[in-house]
Amino acid sequence: MSAPPSPPGDIASIAALGLLSDEVAACRRCDRLVRWREQTAADKRAAFADEGYWGRGVPGFGDPAAAVVLVGLAPAAHGANRTGRMFTGDRSGDFLYAALHRCGFANQPTSVRAGDGLALRDAYITAAVRCAPPANKPTPTERDACRPFLERELALLVNARVAVALGAFAYGVLCTLAGIRPRPRFGHGVTVSVPADGPSARAGGLSNVSHIVCSFHPSQQNTFTGRLTAEMTDTVLRDARRLADLPLSN
Repeated sequence: MSAPPSPPGDIASIAALGLLSDEVAACRRCDRLVRWREQTAADKRAAFADEGYWGRGVPGFGDPAAAVVLVGLAPAAHGANRTGRMFTGDRSGDFLYAALHRCGFANQPTSVRAGDGLALRDAYITAAVRCAPPANKPTPTERDACRPFLERELALLVNARVAVALGAFAYGVLCTLAGIRPRPRFGHGVTVSVPADGPSARAGGLSNVSHIVCSFHPSQQNTFTGRLTAEMTDTVLRDARRLADLPLSN
């Protein structure tokens, strides 16, 4: 399947997304995360010993005119921290991009490295935290320090109508941005309406998003144990297409 060219979108927003990506990559706000991402990039994993690691903050990736935004937890130490592209170069990304391809969001089922030909249509992938954290566990302080990046990014994705939370951590951050209190209990397939008159409607961020759709994170702990299956992921992505008024893929 080949994805058609992306719509032109808003030129100012596209330029601003590029500047934001540069800012994310240059960020050194959290000492612990900077040390960890750079140490991991220096030590490397044996399988990638001959590769250069990105070792910086990881920007979002995808279609600037996306109607659906997928939000994960943080880059993987030897995945996006190595390749510089969200959910790229690890088992979680293998699972997720295959699903995006099946559901009409990606032109190919694999995401190996930047420049591998992958393109997204109507979808954009980002994360609540932009640096690889030790044990995949950012602290609340690190989460809050990174949150403005996500808020600004979502505000620039002017066509976004649905946010897919990949895991409870991302769901909590999205609910905070949307001003949803108390928030409904997280669960796979749970769909939450974003209040049109909430704080996000006044301050940007999720102002264009009408729904948050929850999915278990595509981590190996979930996919290898069967807690998250390909069928379950496809259902969530097709629900997101429907809520975003996108035609369902074949």
